[in-house]
Amino acid sequence: MYTLKKSLGQHFLRDENIVRKIMEALTLTPFTQLLEVGPGGGALTRYLLKLPGIDFKAVELDKEKVEYLLKEFPALTGKLLHLDFLKMEIPFTGPFTVVGNFPYNISSQILFTMLDWRSSLETMVGMFQKEVAQRAAAAPGSKTYGVLSVLIQAFFTVDYLFDVSPGCFDPPPKVMSGVIRLTPRKEVPAMRSAADFTLLVKTAFGQRRKTLRNALKPLFDASVLQDPLFDKRAEQLSVDDFGALSFRMLARGNA
Repeated sequence: MYTLKKSLGQHFLRDENIVRKIMEALTLTPFTQLLEVGPGGGALTRYLLKLPGIDFKAVELDKEKVEYLLKEFPALTGKLLHLDFLKMEIPFTGPFTVVGNFPYNISSQILFTMLDWRSSLETMVGMFQKEVAQRAAAAPGSKTYGVLSVLIQAFFTVDYLFDVSPGCFDPPPKVMSGVIRLTPRKEVPAMRSAADFTLLVKTAFGQRRKTLRNALKPLFDASVLQDPLFDKRAEQLSVDDFGALSFRMLARGNA
């Protein structure tokens, strides 16, 4: 049928119960345009193609899988894009939803792409390595709370839906997986700009063991750094805290 490529992080879903749960989570929110990322062996694709009234597309990097999918699912003709997801343009005009059993080796990059696409994204339901899924959903103060957590949660509500065990895949990965849902926030936290917010968060967590006063010294005036807030460490600040702090940063030309 096809070969599995470790270099592409391929672990294909074979558990029908998990497929059903993903479909249930996906169809809770109405949509008219849908992109599946990494259809692989087609476990999800066979059901996505049956959704009525949906403009459906799938993107697959592996040429062998593209050939297999077109042979196995003729209805994919004209809907299957042989592209690198991380380099592709937004495939629709207007709002769309994303679903996928995402390759582990590009999990974080996929989530950052969702950030880039946030103005058009309605919902994303996706399976990731559990560690990455937990980081996206992590609360302040937890060990897994970091750059990814803050940047994603600033623009999306993140719901950790359920775990998926290695035995649900062929071949079984060495780690657990987790399915999450991203829904764009109706109200984004106040921030000076998305660029300043991103710089602040990345700088703060770049030296997460240091106090904010030491980690953020290049971005703030010395007088501002006297605030007791800067006695804290990055993981102690909420998304809203980072947003509020961005207004107090030096102008970018002076940072």
